[in-house]
Amino acid sequence: MQRFYPVIIDQEGAVFGATAPDFPGCVSSGASPEEALAGIAEALAGHVTLMAADGDPIPEPSGITAVPADPACVEVCRALVPVTLPGRIQRYNVSLPEDLVAEIDASVGKGHRSRFLASAARAALRADQAADVR
Repeated sequence: MQRFYPVIIDQEGAVFGATAPDFPGCVSSGASPEEALAGIAEALAGHVTLMAADGDPIPEPSGITAVPADPACVEVCRALVPVTLPGRIQRYNVSLPEDLVAEIDASVGKGHRSRFLASAARAALRADQAADVR
């Protein structure tokens, strides 16, 4: 399932910042509004994935105009960023080389293989999607 969350892009000097009001502390910055927006999209995807893995509730999106303007910031624009919510867990049989499994276990621990593989797959898919946009 996909939800669209509001993001606010502001500017301070030559730096553009992006904040996601529904996720306090989830921020990004860049040399352009586009760079800040791409960064916040990646940050939101990771934030939501970690919240879901921890069992934290994912907030409903606020309306794009529901968040009041901050007079201390120079707001450049607002955008809606699509975020795919993690679905229910399904069990799959995956074949991997022994040495790769050993490396994964050494890095994240034997009990966290599935979470690691899911995170790696999501990161690879986001990288592919970002490459398609450019």
